[in-house]
Amino acid sequence: MEWLFQTRVWRTMHGHDDGETGVDNGLAESGFAGIGAWILGRNMFGPVRGPWPDQSWKGWWGNEPPYHVPVFVLTHHSRAPLKMAGGTEFRFVTEGIHAALEQATAAAAGRDVRLGGGVSTIRQYLRAALIDELHLVIRPVLLGCGEHLLNGIDMRAAGYHCAEYVAGERATHVFLRRRA
Repeated sequence: MEWLFQTRVWRTMHGHDDGETGVDNGLAESGFAGIGAWILGRNMFGPVRGPWPDQSWKGWWGNEPPYHVPVFVLTHHSRAPLKMAGGTEFRFVTEGIHAALEQATAAAAGRDVRLGGGVSTIRQYLRAALIDELHLVIRPVLLGCGEHLLNGIDMRAAGYHCAEYVAGERATHVFLRRRA
């Protein structure tokens, strides 16, 4: 995510008045525009596994997360909604990806629903062909093992094609779109 941390849009979200304004920033800005709701996997919300031991964990972002709209968190363990500063409300969905998408679409009220990850969540939505556009950011960094995003998913057979690619200052942005 180092490519994003240098952008003006990211720096502004974190109370700074500086940052780069090039290609990466423009794509980051467009990625946040028009979003009415988000869907996250449980791991993107926090490191707590299994049943919630208590209600103390409120996410990685402090008191004012960067979402500012409803966020639907996929989980196997129910939890009461969590309202945060700035308009973010985390809602915990135990009924699966279709229920989360249905709830997020209703909450978005005609605006876009953004799938924020993680890998397991994105793979589930790709397998179900429920992602209209996937913005992949490629940055030269050696990671190690971990989850493979596209392993075993035939993107062409699922109806996706490479619609656009753009070289930014710190990353290459690839947009995959699903044909109608």
